[in-house]
Amino acid sequence: MKEQQPTGLYPFLGNLKRGIWFIGLSSWLFGITDRTIASLADGYLSALDMIQLFTAAFFFVSWLFLKPSQT
Repeated sequence: MKEQQPTGLYPFLGNLKRGIWFIGLSSWLFGITDRTIASLADGYLSALDMIQLFTAAFFFVSWLFLKPSQT
């Protein structure tokens, strides 16, 4: 006998994935903004500051590619 999954579970999981993705998106935007302000606050952009900004930007772009599908 084959067990069937409840049909109400799939829309919930889709909404949960999109919600987690939007929370992550806003977190990455806040992080990049915070790092940019902290890096430019002293008027001097060091190599370490640039590495941190490029790393945060790389992870942000990677997060954009993880967007859940609209199925």
